Amino acid sequence: MSYQRRGSGGFGGSYGPKPVETGKEYEVQITETSRKGDGIARVQGFVIFVTGGQVGQKVKVKITNVGNRFATAEIAQ
Repeated sequence: MSYQRRGSGGFGGSYGPKPVETGKEYEVQITETSRKGDGIARVQGFVIFVTGGQVGQKVKVKITNVGNRFATAEIAQ
């Protein structure tokens, strides 16, 4: 008998709709720093890594990439 996961929640499965979209801007609060030094913010619990973001900043960011588990962004000018 084989056990394969299908649908959401499994490896390679769909994680459902994301609360952010590539190319759009969002106002976020940087709450943490990643191991690589980027700021970490969240929109509806969804993690966003912000290049150059510092803890405590409230900034407008532009989403550059959206993955299954997190997004990347840069601070909007």
